[in-house]
Amino acid sequence: MFAYLLSALFFAFFLVGVLRDRRRFGNAVYLGLAFVALVVGLLGELDRLPGPLVTAVTVVLMLAPAVGVLVLAGALVSNGATMVRREGIRPANLLSLLAGLTIVAVVALLVTALITRSRTLIVVTGAVVLVVGYVSFLFLCFVCYAFLYERLRVRRSVDFVVVLGSGLVGGDTVPPLLAGRLDRARALFDAQAARGNQPVLITSGGQGPDENLPESHAMADYLIAGGFPAERIVREDRSRTTEENLLFSKAIMTAADPDYRCLIVTNNFHAFRAALTARRTGVRGHVIGAPTAPYFRPSATIREFVAVFLTYKVVNLGVCLLIAASGMAAWLRL
Repeated sequence: MFAYLLSALFFAFFLVGVLRDRRRFGNAVYLGLAFVALVVGLLGELDRLPGPLVTAVTVVLMLAPAVGVLVLAGALVSNGATMVRREGIRPANLLSLLAGLTIVAVVALLVTALITRSRTLIVVTGAVVLVVGYVSFLFLCFVCYAFLYERLRVRRSVDFVVVLGSGLVGGDTVPPLLAGRLDRARALFDAQAARGNQPVLITSGGQGPDENLPESHAMADYLIAGGFPAERIVREDRSRTTEENLLFSKAIMTAADPDYRCLIVTNNFHAFRAALTARRTGVRGHVIGAPTAPYFRPSATIREFVAVFLTYKVVNLGVCLLIAASGMAAWLRL
């Protein structure tokens, strides 16, 4: 019963958090804790089932995580190979491959510890598994809540639609990833116009060292070439990062209307982190994601999670160090 009450409490915190501001990572953690407490409560009900059914459920509960971990590792390694083949060998494209290999390494370490029964190795493995468990819990919270956030629609009228840049190819060409953002922004503009409201569209992106013009100019040219009204576009051409995209766009919007409301457009894998950044920078608006090629999402999602994890690095690395220190203390007592 206590586990169910705890689950209900965390779920209540989740609902209150979403109502107050859906752009909070704490909402994701509350939802994850509610689910964990619910699972613990359901596991406590096993002794009420008939004996054979208890055995069957226990076997499933033992096998499902093991099989799931191995399948996940294989899928990540396969996706990593696809990323390298299609996008080239760059650190960002290796993330899913590295994640898959890390899972394999942890499993191998666990099996070795169980076979050798070395106390030192068991303690080390226990600390590693706990750290990986903590990070995995946060990752699942991130993925699940990001999935929900993408589906929380904004129905009110807005004054601006901000499109975040993502880089040009060949120095001056809008790549498919960025074109998807611009097409999504235009669809949002058309939906607002159909309701009698025509927001200003801000293309946001400065000029990189390998680009022939500011990204925002190429973005605006892409829209205008497709028939978008040039007079409804404002170009923010100084930013180099997502945070600068939002800060410089915020300055433009505040100067035009201190009480503005906006929508921010990026790709779906980036939407939740952009929303967290928008909240941190004080931008009054929610983030809408544009579709992304399925093969690209795993590595991109891992990259986004790492960035969020490091945003709260004091807490997260502190917890990881505490776990490692506890393992060391246990080893010293052997």
